[in-house]
Amino acid sequence: MFEHRQEQMESLLKDNANFRRLFNRHQDLEKRIIAAENGTAPMDDLAVNQLKREKLKAKDEMARLMDQAQAA
Repeated sequence: MFEHRQEQMESLLKDNANFRRLFNRHQDLEKRIIAAENGTAPMDDLAVNQLKREKLKAKDEMARLMDQAQAA
């Protein structure tokens, strides 16, 4: 995620509590989605899709914060 902006991402993780919270949320959702898709955490398709939407929302918000930090 954000491979082309790795340095900026690391800086925000260190300095921005909101970005760090979003990053951790994104990582947690990723783990839950993988577990559901692998069958280790049974979940219906609707619940998995909801997790995917939440994960995308977190990623979009992180991208917005990165764009704001870059513009500043």
